[in-house]
Amino acid sequence: MTSERPRTRIQRRNRHAILDAALVVFSQHGFRGATLDQIAAEAGLSKPNLLYYFPSKEAIHETLLAGLLKTWLDPLRALDPAGEPVAELLGYVRRKLAMSRDFPRESRLFANEILQGAPRIAPTLGGELKSLVDEKAAVIAGWSAAGRIADVDPYHLIFSIWALTQHYADFDVQVRAVLGEERGDPLDGAERHLVMLFTRLLTP
Repeated sequence: MTSERPRTRIQRRNRHAILDAALVVFSQHGFRGATLDQIAAEAGLSKPNLLYYFPSKEAIHETLLAGLLKTWLDPLRALDPAGEPVAELLGYVRRKLAMSRDFPRESRLFANEILQGAPRIAPTLGGELKSLVDEKAAVIAGWSAAGRIADVDPYHLIFSIWALTQHYADFDVQVRAVLGEERGDPLDGAERHLVMLFTRLLTP
């Protein structure tokens, strides 16, 4: 059985350009609205050249989502059961907010997939994601039962963290329009606000 031949530098560069371009196009237009022509144009490649690397729009989208899901799950994986509970949960809030700052297009890609009913990642949502959330919810429930944090529903706490951090990526245009340019980077004020909010919520 022969192994796959290593990609050349040009092949790696073109593949990266296609994925980066697809991220732009998918995050703007969603899966249904995006076309291979748009992705090829954004990547600066011809459509036949793009098809050399990926046989379909679906293949590009699935590759992006596979990479995104690992990035998406890493901040929750880092929640340490042995750590100080409030500090651990505030750390999770900060990591999720940093993702909104650093990966806004990826966040919108994920949101678009969910809004369409998650046709390409439903098994992962019900499998790997659910297992991880169940594991960390049990940790949070244990902290609550021991009186180390306030009595909170662990699942709805996690959902609230998702909602209050990802909003700044998924609704960036709305946030900036309301705040105006004079307020600067919305995420600077967001971190102060969310740390205060969750500290008050979680402190026994």
